[in-house]
Amino acid sequence: MAQLVNEVRRELAERIIPFWKGLRDDVNGGYIGRVDFDLTRRPDADKGCILNSRILWFFSEASVTLGDACLLNEARHAYEMLRRMTDDMNGGVYWALRAGGGVADGTKHTYNQAFAIYALAAYYRATGDREALERARALFDVVETRCRDDGGYLEAFTADWRPGSNEKLSENGVMASRTMNTLLHVLEGYTGLYEADPTDAVRARLYDILDTLEKRIWNPEKRRQEVFFDADYRSLIDLHSFGHDIETSWLADHTLDALGDAALTARLRPILLAMADETWNVALTDRGFLNECERGKVDARRVWWVQAEALVGFLNAWERTGEARYAEAVRSQWRYIRDVLIDPRPGSEWYWFVNADGTPGKEPIVEPWKCPYHNGRMAMEVIRRNPNIEV
Repeated sequence: MAQLVNEVRRELAERIIPFWKGLRDDVNGGYIGRVDFDLTRRPDADKGCILNSRILWFFSEASVTLGDACLLNEARHAYEMLRRMTDDMNGGVYWALRAGGGVADGTKHTYNQAFAIYALAAYYRATGDREALERARALFDVVETRCRDDGGYLEAFTADWRPGSNEKLSENGVMASRTMNTLLHVLEGYTGLYEADPTDAVRARLYDILDTLEKRIWNPEKRRQEVFFDADYRSLIDLHSFGHDIETSWLADHTLDALGDAALTARLRPILLAMADETWNVALTDRGFLNECERGKVDARRVWWVQAEALVGFLNAWERTGEARYAEAVRSQWRYIRDVLIDPRPGSEWYWFVNADGTPGKEPIVEPWKCPYHNGRMAMEVIRRNPNIEV
């Protein structure tokens, strides 16, 4: 049997990194924004800011994790594109640019700003580039002045910061004023910024977000997070997002480590472990991790990002509890990813999803949401934690 960390390191170094390096666009800048399921590259596709931010984050973190300074060349290329995606007049970053230049979608979404902060903070930690840190600080100020009201974080705005509709982060037939997903990734982005630049202002906001998660998002009776809300945090739909719960279970735990507040950790970590436990009970199978359950109906697709986050979430739960069932869940998840979810075709990466019978969904291999962030981060978390798990 092989060590998990060795197999995952090979996946990162020999497949994920080369695939994304190969999408570098030296004509228009940044990285190609779409690769179809048949592996046709679309250099004329719009360049989404979320995809570009995640690529910037990925190469920045990979350079540090693997000790490979050459990857900073790729990160720098993404950084230059992110600078172009910034609205210097009104502040914030756009949703997308056209491949040849110009704004394709000027929406200013809180979720999008958060990922740009996350990426810029990672790039600063990898390079020491003060301009990147100043850009991250400026986006933090934008989010705090433009994207908040007295109740917390709002969602979507026009290019000049008038309220906009939230179809980009609303799904399942609802239109949400607030979402768990945006709050989670503001927490993530701010945690990365705090680790890069531990100011009192960012620390205070991390406390606020964790308080909202505990009191507004977490449903203690159902042992899950609610997902979509109106402005007063009334849940709009009966939905259990298995992937977001297992992701939150470890991302918020990382925030607790960054804050180093023993009392806060003692209060919130049991909630995060309960999230992991509930998904272990209802979403983990011997062939991957289910996607979600809406109004009692289970979506059994095995989605790429959900599989990656489940592996990390159960790894974190095993480290916190020592319970063997979580280590076995890590083994099971990796074997499923390795044997079923990774696209075996040369020049590809991971499928978007596979069905319960293992057949792949015919979704693009790359598009504005399909990125190296979830699977790349999974690999880097395994490498950093270096668990003694055989697969």
